[in-house]
Amino acid sequence: MRAAVLGSPVGHSKSPLLHRAAYRALGLDDWTYDRIECTGEQLPGMLDGFGPEWVGVSVTMPGKVAALAHATERTDRAVLAGSANTLVRIPSGWRADCTDVDGIVGALRGVGVTDLSGRNVTVVGAGGTSRPAVVALAGLGAAAVTVVARSVDRAADTLACAEAAGIRAEFAHTTDSRLAAIAGASAVLVSTVPAVGAADIAPALARSPVVLDAIYDPWPTPLAVAVDAAGGTVVGGLSMLLEQAYGQVEQFTGRPAPRAAMQAALDTLE
Repeated sequence: MRAAVLGSPVGHSKSPLLHRAAYRALGLDDWTYDRIECTGEQLPGMLDGFGPEWVGVSVTMPGKVAALAHATERTDRAVLAGSANTLVRIPSGWRADCTDVDGIVGALRGVGVTDLSGRNVTVVGAGGTSRPAVVALAGLGAAAVTVVARSVDRAADTLACAEAAGIRAEFAHTTDSRLAAIAGASAVLVSTVPAVGAADIAPALARSPVVLDAIYDPWPTPLAVAVDAAGGTVVGGLSMLLEQAYGQVEQFTGRPAPRAAMQAALDTLE
């Protein structure tokens, strides 16, 4: 059986490390998992060309929206997030899911965040990971989210996702003088932008007591350094990657994920 991660660029992806470790632990010695360079525009044609040996694919940027659109079945949370990082082969084609939601929830639980009832949160960025972040934070009980982005038009889909998820949403520009106050009033801040994208505003964003930076390469990011200097708690993208991979492995193989083996594989990077 075959699986892979599709994205562009994809050479930095650590998903093969986690999936291969999982398949070995499950005794699936004839299973493979590769990296395949693939844009969103290329994704439908590539999927249509895969043979019956393909059980599923992980999808990273920039193909998550295209993956959702190409699927023949979609989970409710993938539809809500408007994004799919997981495609599983089914008789009618592909089922789309968004285990990024599990990744964010799991990473936050790992640093003690289990209940955000009535709390304010912040999401930085308006790309393909911002909406799963909103869905995850809503699932933990957050009451309101501020979406920080370069334009309100760019943030429109993420703001709409928040409202559909049942939490209040407002927009703040990346140049807003209130950023430090917004972050300081947030129980959690999730950054979904590239490392350089948050560098200039990192001191303001670091006012949040808990920051999840979805980036893991390069690490530490300027935001992670700023949070550490400010005495806050920062959790990186590798934790999110691990937590979202558990669900992918289970959907691809039909077996419980061998979490200890996958964690051990990730530990080799530290």
